[in-house]
Order: sequence, then structure tokens, then C-alpha cells
Amino acid sequence: MQLSNEEEDYNLSLSKFESMLKTNKVLFFDSEEFEEIILHYLDMGKAALAKKALKLALDQHPKSTGLKLVQVEMLVYDDKLDIAEKLLNELYAIEPTNEEIFIQKANIYSKRDQHEKAVEFLNTALEYTDDYADVYNLIGMEYLFMDNLELAKQSFIKCLEEDLDDQSALYNVVYCFEFLDQNLDAIAYLNKYIDKNPYSEIAWHQMGRLYYGVKDYENAIRAFDYATLIDDEFLGAFMEKAKAFERLKKYEEAIESYSRTIELDDATSYALLRIGKCHEKLGNKVLALKFFDQTVHEDPLLDKGWIAITDFYIRQKNYQKALFYVNKALAIDNQNRLYWKRFATINKHMNLFEEAEFGFRKAVEFGDHELDTWLFWVDILQFLGEFESAIQTLLQASEYYPEENEVEYRLAGLYFMIQDNTKAKFHLSNGLRLNFDNYIILEDLFPVVWIKKMVQNYIAKNKK
Repeated sequence: MQLSNEEEDYNLSLSKFESMLKTNKVLFFDSEEFEEIILHYLDMGKAALAKKALKLALDQHPKSTGLKLVQVEMLVYDDKLDIAEKLLNELYAIEPTNEEIFIQKANIYSKRDQHEKAVEFLNTALEYTDDYADVYNLIGMEYLFMDNLELAKQSFIKCLEEDLDDQSALYNVVYCFEFLDQNLDAIAYLNKYIDKNPYSEIAWHQMGRLYYGVKDYENAIRAFDYATLIDDEFLGAFMEKAKAFERLKKYEEAIESYSRTIELDDATSYALLRIGKCHEKLGNKVLALKFFDQTVHEDPLLDKGWIAITDFYIRQKNYQKALFYVNKALAIDNQNRLYWKRFATINKHMNLFEEAEFGFRKAVEFGDHELDTWLFWVDILQFLGEFESAIQTLLQASEYYPEENEVEYRLAGLYFMIQDNTKAKFHLSNGLRLNFDNYIILEDLFPVVWIKKMVQNYIAKNKK
């Protein structure tokens, strides 16, 4: 790669400075060389070297405004804001039209969380600067700190009008549009931007994301296509394109796009999982399993991988295999409610009711409060004849689902089973009030209760 003359000079200055430090000889540098050296070390996070360079620089060029501004930057970096401000005021007395002075003043006020004041200084800087893009970008950032996204957006747009290639401003402007729920406006803006800058893969990629967000998957794919044509190693664009193909049920194309991400970088468990899901949708069971296996091999902690394999076997009604995999998953993470629910469901299918009951209990213990989990658990407790436990469990469930007829009818049935007729009638009347026609739950789950004359009369009496 050919270096420009400027870059060569810059590299020479750096190596000359570093050899000077080793030999303790003092060599001469002009003030601009020093500025570049100091800022280089600051960017690298080497503050001690930056300070050393600054001290030498000020010894050689005590009157250089540029170096004193770098000194201000370093004082701000060290949170010595008052000293920095004092130095700026001295510089302002000498050079009242130097935009850098106002930019650094803004920086100080920004650090003090006085963002309105920072914007005032930046607006003054606009009067003296040649680099409008940079100042508009800084103003946009201040408005972001103030959570004023509308004004931030306008500033980033102005920045892009000055410098089309400012990628951070492009990301920020899209972020503002999205945060303000203006996705269609963002698409319109990007269309205009692309007219001026058609080879911006970032703009095409962002447009694809926005189209995906409004569920326009065809246009999303078109935009991602342009992004990947401009940069054929654009990993994010291939990944998003694959997701859009999947939404359109174009599984072959989705697989192709996910596979491209694996060629470009190490396989991610996410891409492997999605390829497996696409193969399953296409009926390629062997391939689907192969990719699910690779997913859990790649990332044993990704629960979606284990769940994909387990669900695959549940759909095949191969409960032995499903149980084998869910047990492997539980060996890695035995506090995962999704694993426990599947463990319970599989055991229920295999008529292993005590194991199923244990699984549902664990799922709830680790945070699964879905209604069907409670109901499966209770129905198994009832089947096992554990009526008191079933009642306690339903009372717990009713805290999450206070007005749920399925809970009320079951409570009624269970209270009738233990001969507590007062509570039974209370819950039965609740159930009938919430959903009269669902009284068939009693007929299905509690045939012994259903045939009681008292129950039949009570239902007849409550008929609307």
C-alpha cells in the first residue's frame, strides 16, 4: 500500500520522536509535528507519552496557540476543567476568532453537563470555522445528551450536507429517526442521500434495516443486495438479508445468505441455528439436525440450540431422543425454565407423570408463569390424586391470572373433590360469571363432580 507524503512525514516524525526518547538527545520539531505526535498518543490511550511530548513541545514553542489548545484538550481529558478554562480565556484574549477555542469551551461545558451552554459556544464556533461538518456533528452530540432527538437529527443532517462521507453522522441520523418512530421519513431521507452518494454501503444497509422494520421485506432485500454488491464482505448486510428471505419463506436463499456469513467469519451459533431452521422448513430433516448439532457444539450455553433439537424430536414424536437432548441441556444449565417445561412436556407424553409434575414445578420455580404451564402442572397433580397440592398451586396461579375461568373451574372441581362445598360453589360461580360455556371443563376433568345433582342444579340456576 502506497503511503501519501503526509503519512510518510507523520511516520518519520513519530519514529524520530521515539528514538529521541531512547537517546535523551533533544531534537527540534515544528509545532504542528508536535501536535500530531501528542494527539497520536492521546488516541492510543498513552497519556504519559502525550504529556511528555507536550512538555517538550511547550519548551520549544512557548507561544504556540495550537500547542496550548492541545494542552487544554489534555487538561479536559484529565478532568482539570477549571485550569483548562483559565488557559482558554487567556488564549481568547490573544485570538478571539479561533474556532478551536470555542470548541474546547463547549467541551468543558459538556463535561459539566451544561449542554445548552456547550451548544451556544459551538454555534459561535460555526461563525469562524472552515470545518462545518465537524461542528454540526458536535452540536448533534450535545442535543443527544439533552435527549432532544429532533434537533440532534437536524444537526446531523446539516453535518452530512457538508460532508457526505461522515459515517458516524449517518448512523446517528438514522438512530434519531428510529428513536422518533419516523421510519418512513428515514427511508425517504436515505433515498435522497443515496441519490447523492450511491456507493455508500452503510446507507443501503441502514435502508434495508428500516424496510425490514416496517415489514417491507422485498425492498429490504433489494437494499441489502446493493450493500453487499458495494462491499462483498459486509457481514451484517448478509445476515440481515438472510433474515428477510426467511420472513418471505424463501428458505433456500436464506440458507445461501447465512452461509455467506460463515464464509466471511467464524461460524456463529445464530447463523447455524437459522440454517437448521430453514432446512427443517424445507423438510431436509437430516441437514436440519446436522446444523442444530453444530449450533450446540459451537455454543453449548445457547438455549435456542438445545430447544431447536428437542422440539425437532418432539415434532417427530421421538420422545426418547427429545428427552436425551433436554437432559443434556439441563446438565449444562439446570435453572432454565424453557428446558424444564420441555422436560415436563416430554415426560407427560411418555406417561411419566411424576417426572412431568417435577418438571412443571421446576419451570414455575425458575420463572415460567405462563397459564398453560400452571394448568398442565395442576392437571397432573390432580391425576396423581394430590388434590391439596393442586389447590395450593391454583391459588398461586390465580395471583397471576385473577380473572381466569380455567383456574376458577378447576378450583371448583378440586374443592368439590375434597368436600369443601362452600369454596367449591364460590369458585364455580366465578367460573360461570367469567365464561359460562366453559363449564364443560368440569365434565372433562371431574366426571365424578359433574354427575352430582347439586352441581347440575347450580349450573342450571346460573344459566343466563
